[in-house]
Amino acid sequence: MNMTRKMLLTALMMVITAGLVCAGGGQQGGSSSGGAAKISVIFAGTEAATTGQSRMMQEVADKLNATGRFQADVQVNGALSANTDDLVTQAKTGVPLVVPSDPGRLASQFNIPDLNILMAPYVLTDMAVLEKLPDTAIFKEWQAKLEAQGITFVADMYNGFRSFYTTTPVNGVAGLKGLRIRGFGNNIGNALAKYLGFANIGISWGEVLPGIQQKTLDGCEVQVATAYGSAIYEVTKYLALTKHYMLQSSFVCSTKLLTSMPEADRKIFLDTIRETAQKYSQIIASEEATYYQQMKDKGVTITEVSLKEFQDAIAPLYTNNDLGFSAGLKDRLFRELGL
Repeated sequence: MNMTRKMLLTALMMVITAGLVCAGGGQQGGSSSGGAAKISVIFAGTEAATTGQSRMMQEVADKLNATGRFQADVQVNGALSANTDDLVTQAKTGVPLVVPSDPGRLASQFNIPDLNILMAPYVLTDMAVLEKLPDTAIFKEWQAKLEAQGITFVADMYNGFRSFYTTTPVNGVAGLKGLRIRGFGNNIGNALAKYLGFANIGISWGEVLPGIQQKTLDGCEVQVATAYGSAIYEVTKYLALTKHYMLQSSFVCSTKLLTSMPEADRKIFLDTIRETAQKYSQIIASEEATYYQQMKDKGVTITEVSLKEFQDAIAPLYTNNDLGFSAGLKDRLFRELGL
């Protein structure tokens, strides 16, 4: 067993034990009567505690704990693992985790290529569509495919637009040529790199700042809240506002965890996550301008690049169908979203 998994399981055991003690030693997943054990769950993420995603998870945990039915804990900033896919894998096996992944990661990890369209460059550009997404037939099909593999897709939350933070100025596509950029280590990340000309380095987020310091990286592509919360401004002084991905935090948990809950508790659990995700989509969007100003205050030069230039550079990704989309996928998604 590797060290990451040992740390994860140790932390989980501490939380589960605490939940049992608080509940008087009853069985998890019992009835909603006063003698039943609290349901233990950990919200685990890789972003800093200050970001909207992390604050959202803390608010959900607080709300769940206030019901008296849950023993919810929050571990962020990579405390359990700096690798999101590892956390999702643990949840898949039945470990009581709620993990914010994203559509691109889930598409690669669970072999559902069409799910990539939610995060494909310059496809979805309006956060408002995420409120409609859970009601679409296509989203329910994706949910069923994930559940068949042990994971439930609970909610999708707007988490900011991703752009490039670099050690040298990027005024257009040519400025990325040959740079070593930390990006998503999945099909979407590799496709973006292919058409924009940079080398995609799919390392964990915790390795980014030291990698740039040691000059093994020339920058990263990330949302502004995470960049600021991780002090990326200390090692990169240029931000090109490409806004190539509309990042979503796709909250997933073990299907086994959900089915073990009494129906009333499961409804509280799901409703609380979904309602709080909608609330924080708005909060995160409203905070982005402040974060950009704070980056400027830290000496970062922000360049408003031509989005059309970047969109044109990405266009062959779709004509060549690098992401393996089903025929008519975009048209179907847009139709069901009312776009």
